[in-house]
Amino acid sequence: MTQTAPAPLPPARRLVLGLQHSVAMFGATVLVPILVGLSPSVALFGAGVATLLFHLLTRGQVPIFLGSSFAFIAPTALVVKEFGPAAAGGGLIAAGAMYLLFSGLVRVLGAGRLLQVFPPVVTGPVIIVIGLGLSSVAVDQAKTNWWLALVTLGTSVVASLWGRGLFRMIPILVGVVTGYLVSLATGQVSREALDAVAAAPLLGLPDFHAPAFDWRAVAIIAPVAVVTFIEHVGDVIVNGRVVGKNFLEKPGLSRTLFADGVANMSSAALGGPAATTYAENTGVLALTRVYDPRVIQIGAVFAVLFGCSPKLAAVLRSLPQGVLGGVSILLFGMIASVGIRTLAEAKIDFAHSRNLIIVSLILVLGLGGAAFPVHVGGTSLTLSGMALAALVGIVANLILPAQRSEVDGGETGEGERVLH
Repeated sequence: MTQTAPAPLPPARRLVLGLQHSVAMFGATVLVPILVGLSPSVALFGAGVATLLFHLLTRGQVPIFLGSSFAFIAPTALVVKEFGPAAAGGGLIAAGAMYLLFSGLVRVLGAGRLLQVFPPVVTGPVIIVIGLGLSSVAVDQAKTNWWLALVTLGTSVVASLWGRGLFRMIPILVGVVTGYLVSLATGQVSREALDAVAAAPLLGLPDFHAPAFDWRAVAIIAPVAVVTFIEHVGDVIVNGRVVGKNFLEKPGLSRTLFADGVANMSSAALGGPAATTYAENTGVLALTRVYDPRVIQIGAVFAVLFGCSPKLAAVLRSLPQGVLGGVSILLFGMIASVGIRTLAEAKIDFAHSRNLIIVSLILVLGLGGAAFPVHVGGTSLTLSGMALAALVGIVANLILPAQRSEVDGGETGEGERVLH
């Protein structure tokens, strides 16, 4: 069911909504470079540039935000430690080039073949895995200070359900601001964080550095693109489900893959981590029901500004984990709910064992912590989480035979459609 787009927004509201998107991606985007040994400011700047490039190359049709990729954490950290940040940049650029290769293959073979292996019985539970797979991150943040997380969460819920005008459209931002003010008033923000805010200059360029190409770094990092390719398809599908459009057809999967690859290469060329499509911001779309890509583009500009303003970045870094956890609980839950809606709208018949098996495999392996090592040449990578769930669902959907209805004798596995 296609959702009705809201009326055009005034520029001031777009500005505030864009800021909300930038806040939603901030925590995860700066966490990745901290873990792997890269600059958070470069990551913010690179995420903004990557998002703007993605929108330019997809003709501004897909309301997706790009931020630091978690899938590349382990190989990037290893390369930074062994060969240095410049070599990591070269490896990440090679990974982006693999996206361009995937884009060419999709263009030659056609996205239709891909769509046949991604029916709702597969995409629905995969979307659930995307949301619930992030739930432990939200809980880990929230349990550092549950009462602060509940204040933030409760404020966001109240603003979403009972807020009027602009406040109803920016529940995440309202929750974050309220949670931060409460944390300041109750002494929950550390003295070190406040001193860092006071000492940080208002303006300053990030510490960019050029990439260097080392075949060892390329061999370690680039194969991960096979995993993130599957994640890209899942993120584009869930984003389209939220908006009510099929972005795999228009602007097309080959175009979104090409744009993601170029965006990833741009972030790496600046010295930042890999950039990828972000589930956090899809949760914001689901909550606010504002799908205007220009809002995302404004959020990308804010990300660039955060990267160029050490003081603003220090303020956001000072947000207590409890505040981030409160909003993350809502955002990640909204994504999972979209997956449930996908199954409901497709009228998946769970009286058929075939559908039960496919969904069960996706949920258990995607959420249960299963991880399968894969060896490609001399490089090892691990399939887990959403990538593993998607792959298992695709294979199960292709090899399990359609069942015969016990009522009318017709072959069916998904509503009125045959899944093969």
